[in-house]
Amino acid sequence: MNARDEILARVRAALAGVPDTEVEVPRGYSTSAEGVDVVELFAERADDYRATVRIVERSAVAGVVAAELREAGVDILAVPPDLPPEWLSETTARILPDAPALSVEDLDGCGGVLTGCAVAIAETGTIVLDAGPAQGRRALTLVPDVHVCVVPATAIVGTVPEAIARLDGTRPLTWISGPSATSDIELNRVEGVHGPRTLIVLITR
Repeated sequence: MNARDEILARVRAALAGVPDTEVEVPRGYSTSAEGVDVVELFAERADDYRATVRIVERSAVAGVVAAELREAGVDILAVPPDLPPEWLSETTARILPDAPALSVEDLDGCGGVLTGCAVAIAETGTIVLDAGPAQGRRALTLVPDVHVCVVPATAIVGTVPEAIARLDGTRPLTWISGPSATSDIELNRVEGVHGPRTLIVLITR
């Protein structure tokens, strides 16, 4: 008997004679954020994760996108094929729509990517993408070094349960809490290992 078989045998022995009935799991935790300005809280939490956060008017998105891309040194920008064209009207960066799908080499040559999002969570400062409108496929936001994400205020919810209720669990979900970061064995923070090292969040009202 190997270790796996031994462990499973112990589990079966421990469960012998236990009635096969469903057990109700208490879910008394809060599922919404009452009395909270979710836009301000999301901006604060996203900033805690070292994202650059701007709250802008929808009419000003193109100008802010252009300025942020210029500041980040992005000369080539990957975008989902259905990205609102008005978001790109003022940038001087070269635009590469992901249609047909860009190769890994093409994506690696892009300095940044611009997308929308499915939902954002104030409590955790998290952005969720589900490959829906203006978001593109997952690889699009994992390879370029700079991710600019436009987050409508109407897409921001207070808590994780509220976000789950809005999402379709059968879609490919990408949960983003700040720039990609990890720590080595000595706890030295390293950014950009598993995705963009720079995250710029534009909250639109």
